[in-house]
Amino acid sequence: MRKEQLKKGEIIYFLTIDKRWMNSDQAGKLIRMAADDGLLSESGGLISPTYNVSEVDIPLGYKPSSEIFVKDNPAEVLIEDIAQKRGVEASEVVAEINGLIKKGFDGNLGFEAATVIIARKYNVFFEDKIPELSKSLFKNN
Repeated sequence: MRKEQLKKGEIIYFLTIDKRWMNSDQAGKLIRMAADDGLLSESGGLISPTYNVSEVDIPLGYKPSSEIFVKDNPAEVLIEDIAQKRGVEASEVVAEINGLIKKGFDGNLGFEAATVIIARKYNVFFEDKIPELSKSLFKNN
């Protein structure tokens, strides 16, 4: 739209009416997700990108799929990393995590924290996931 800042309604109009990429509920969710991920900032009722939009190329005929609304759960990603390192199925890792929660902490340990303990046990790198794991801890409370 060749503007550096837009009102939320203008963005929703662009995504729903102009491009016909999604409905208004999805457009609102996309704006919230982009803000949560630090891609958008809001000031005085105006929303602006936090990156240089001129560096983004959108292919002709592009239409986003519903995959844009699915965020990888950091605990699930870490579980997959542990399973891969150990050469076992993810379900075995989840069983070990649940066992740690129930037997080691009498159910008083969060799933994300237990996942980090198991990752540390098997020397699986997890430090890059700590901010996202922390966010999910607070969302669950």
